[in-house]
Amino acid sequence: MLLTPNLHQIEIKGYIPGAIGRITELHAVYYSQNWGLDVKFEAEVATELSEFLLRFDPSCDGIWTAVLNGEIVGAIAIDSSHAKHRSARLRWFIISPECQGCGIGKLLLKKAIDFCQQVQRNQIYLWTFSGLTAARHLYEKLGFVLDDEYTDNSWGNTVVHQNLR
Repeated sequence: MLLTPNLHQIEIKGYIPGAIGRITELHAVYYSQNWGLDVKFEAEVATELSEFLLRFDPSCDGIWTAVLNGEIVGAIAIDSSHAKHRSARLRWFIISPECQGCGIGKLLLKKAIDFCQQVQRNQIYLWTFSGLTAARHLYEKLGFVLDDEYTDNSWGNTVVHQNLR
């Protein structure tokens, strides 16, 4: 894989076979190596992503993968299952470390936001945690602001969860 891929080499696709495993792997490896999160985090990502795809409704849910040379290097989803008042939750946003900083995140976020506008999901919210500076910067550029935060250690290390709206 190229260390700094050209954005024109990236294909944005929906679900592709293997996406559950690869999106889970991207999250598990990145957050274990960089934040000390444990198997509970990986299991939660795998479980919740699988449950999302089992109940997936294309009229209000979306999932997109960024693919480079046949491999998923990023992902994002819009989950409307628990949303109230025509809102949606942005979830599972991840870019592989070797592809961070080359515009894939902006591309995926645009795809997700455009989808929300198409399906009239006017309120978008997400959960993240303190310290994810690059992602937080992208969210703030799109108008997201901190709504709530709390400290938790259920994934093997203490993180400050943040709700952005």
